[in-house]
Amino acid sequence: MTSIEELFKSHNSAKRKFENPSEADPTQAYKSAKLHPNGDAKRPAQAAVADGEADDDEAGPSLPPDVADEPGDDEDGRFFGAGLEENAKDAMDFLDAQDGDEAVAEEKYDTAWLRRLALNFEKKVSKNATLRAKYEADPPKFMESEADLDDAIKGLSILSEHPELYDEFVSCGAATKLVELLAHDNTDIAICAIEIVSELTDEDVAGEQEQWDVLVAALLEADLLSLLVSNFSRFNESDTADVSGVYHSLSVIENLLSQPAHTDLVGQESKLLTWLLNRIQQREKPTSQNKQYTSEILSILTQSSRPNRNRVIEANGVEIFLTQLAPYRRDDPDKDSSDEEYMENLFNCLTSLVDEPPGKSKFLEAEGVELCLLMVRDGKTAKSRALKVLDHACGYAEEPPATDTNGTTTTTTTPPPAPPTNSAAAVCERLVSARGLKPLFSTFAKPAKHHHADAPASTEHILGIFASLLRSLPGNSAPRYRLLAKFLEADFQKIARLLALRRDYTARLASFDARLAERRAQALAAGREALEAWELDNVAERLSEGGLYCLEKVDVVLAWLVAEDEGARRAVQKGLADRDEGLQDVRSTLRAQLDGVLEVQRGEREMLEALVGFLDDGR
Repeated sequence: MTSIEELFKSHNSAKRKFENPSEADPTQAYKSAKLHPNGDAKRPAQAAVADGEADDDEAGPSLPPDVADEPGDDEDGRFFGAGLEENAKDAMDFLDAQDGDEAVAEEKYDTAWLRRLALNFEKKVSKNATLRAKYEADPPKFMESEADLDDAIKGLSILSEHPELYDEFVSCGAATKLVELLAHDNTDIAICAIEIVSELTDEDVAGEQEQWDVLVAALLEADLLSLLVSNFSRFNESDTADVSGVYHSLSVIENLLSQPAHTDLVGQESKLLTWLLNRIQQREKPTSQNKQYTSEILSILTQSSRPNRNRVIEANGVEIFLTQLAPYRRDDPDKDSSDEEYMENLFNCLTSLVDEPPGKSKFLEAEGVELCLLMVRDGKTAKSRALKVLDHACGYAEEPPATDTNGTTTTTTTPPPAPPTNSAAAVCERLVSARGLKPLFSTFAKPAKHHHADAPASTEHILGIFASLLRSLPGNSAPRYRLLAKFLEADFQKIARLLALRRDYTARLASFDARLAERRAQALAAGREALEAWELDNVAERLSEGGLYCLEKVDVVLAWLVAEDEGARRAVQKGLADRDEGLQDVRSTLRAQLDGVLEVQRGEREMLEALVGFLDDGR
């Protein structure tokens, strides 16, 4: 079976463009407009005049008389009518004749061309290294070779248009030479090399996967990752060039993370994780592009791999993310800004970490439940994101399978141990003891038209929290009685709200399935395997857009309430009967979840089977 996490495992892969801070500097804009000391910054140096039109107000000296009608010498005999000296005119006539006789040969990008390019590149690297060693104390004597090397590095950029040559680029050793330049004493040379690596490994390069794999394998073997990380300590982001170096280094890391096979490899670089976590803690107003980009790399790392999540947790990531998110309790980030993206990325990181049992423990220690509840009460942009974090923190987390000393997964026939006191059950109890039920039920009870634009997501996460509370809170405990009382108060208004949502999600799912009915029938006619493949392809959209996920959560909550309280059972049956439905419809939803194409964790499966069995008893 496929797990739901695998279906939604993705990140924003739209490539960003480096924003040069100097381009937004009005002083720099003024300087670029000044052509020379006497230039005019208010208008271009030359005014464009349309063909056949004259500008009566044209500035500057007037043209010589009859210059447009007949060419001729001026009285000194020095200039022709076109304004060219005689020697210059002869040279241009010669070039025109040559152009007419010989066509410019088009460059052929093949193996021979690449070898010439690589040989020239290696010569420039060798010459610069030799001169640097010989004239270490006299930089002017090797600066020209440095400029030549810079040009040679930039010349490799054209390779990104010919990925079919990547294999040869690796074979001739040029890829290794390029990586070695990341350790060059001149940081400008290192930055140039990093930028080229970023271009060559960009996911937008139109090549085959095998070509990309060959290049990246060679780059990694040449110690690309550790050299990238070591350069971070050399860069000073108060300098524009170094800002670019950090940006392109992060771009290379993102390119590597575009392939799942590299996520654990990148995450194993402990120095990289340390730098990333330190970088997001630097105070900036407004949030810079690099700080936002750093948070995105962390988001990719934590969403893509369980080992990476545990590494970030061990590096105190939960507390760091909570500390960085605390200001958004009262202050909303500007819409569509780097600050807003930064906030979103940190919430995504935190959501991923609290899925893990150690993350739940750290979340409790850092008073993350209390902070998220404050965000829910304050009702800012962070509200729906805080609900998402609480939803995942309260959710059941099954421990990973044990492995033996050889790394082989082992199985056991004994039932799983009871959840530790610092896992989901502890988070649920803390939520109740921190007086979190009131803001949750208050948000849940409001009609959708009064909600923020994030209302659908907020409702989804509240339903998830309710289901987790009913699953994890100990029976006959004070927190559980307080939760049940909230559902029963005010003549079962919250149950009525649940039933209203159920009607909405049922109608939405029926409409979605009707649109896909023809394609499903074709898959069914093709056989069981084709049907299962079709359902797997469409399950993610059915869960989200179709409303199936929320319907499942509503019916889990209703089943728990029916099992817990006789008055709740009658209220649920009465509400369902109004639409000619009954408890068997709730049971069908739970049974479909058990029998679906998605993998259900063992602990979750046991809970669903118990609820289905209870509804089967006819109670």
